[in-house]
Amino acid sequence: MNMSELADFATLRATYRNDGVVFIPAALNENALRLAEACFYWTLENPGPGAGAVLHGTPGTFYQDQANPDAFPAYRELLCDTAVADIAAGLFDCDNVWLMYEQIWLKEGADTRRTPWHQDLPYLPAEGDDLAVLWTSLDAVDKAHSLEFVKGSHRGPLYNPSAFNPQDTSANLFDADTWPALPDVDAAPHQFPILSWAIEPGDVVVFHPATLHGGAATVADKRRRTLSLRFFGDDARCAARPHDGMANVDGLKHDDGGRHPLKKMALAEPGTLFRHPEFPQLRPRPGQS
Repeated sequence: MNMSELADFATLRATYRNDGVVFIPAALNENALRLAEACFYWTLENPGPGAGAVLHGTPGTFYQDQANPDAFPAYRELLCDTAVADIAAGLFDCDNVWLMYEQIWLKEGADTRRTPWHQDLPYLPAEGDDLAVLWTSLDAVDKAHSLEFVKGSHRGPLYNPSAFNPQDTSANLFDADTWPALPDVDAAPHQFPILSWAIEPGDVVVFHPATLHGGAATVADKRRRTLSLRFFGDDARCAARPHDGMANVDGLKHDDGGRHPLKKMALAEPGTLFRHPEFPQLRPRPGQS
């Protein structure tokens, strides 16, 4: 698909701004889906410094890899030559789009536990309206086992992020007085406006990284291969974070020799533009003005 094929993009943009998440069915055409699958398997077969098990020691495979400083050449065609970056540009309503980083998830082999409720933004040294996570599954996922979001939660507050502790999924990452503790959504789901969708390959869910979300559990006879692409646009600024600006969960404080530009932005002055020449600029396309 291309931007002209998106029905009423102004409505999608308004929904994204209001809800913090938007579902776009059939957003990836056959070629883009083929490239997304190739990217997934490139990352799976070329583990980066941030690769490893999530909720280690729990049943089944729950694996992720992200922010590999060597990944962009393998992702270039998907990011530059399909509508993927156009979706981010349309939701931001700006011409400039950069890739922050890529991430894959793999769940299979057993009844796996749900991904704890969390926000992505507290793990990242960034803030602003023009931030987006594009999430797509290479496998069909029914609504009961899909990603779930608390509608409008991107407007605040930021919560003390999950430590992804397999023994205590309520454990927070930072000191107790840093930010308020995450709410126990599962204890009273009727109190939260939860959004979720059944997903077919080619569908995408795009959410602001401040949106409170979690992944439903998966079952033993099904696998879930997902690809997330993190983008930013004009309205993205540096933000102060504990732990020297980077979270040590999800591999974001792994030792890659300091090569990934996220590491180089972690101690930047809060409030300055979130920019580094090593973040690939996807829109305008290279060579275009």
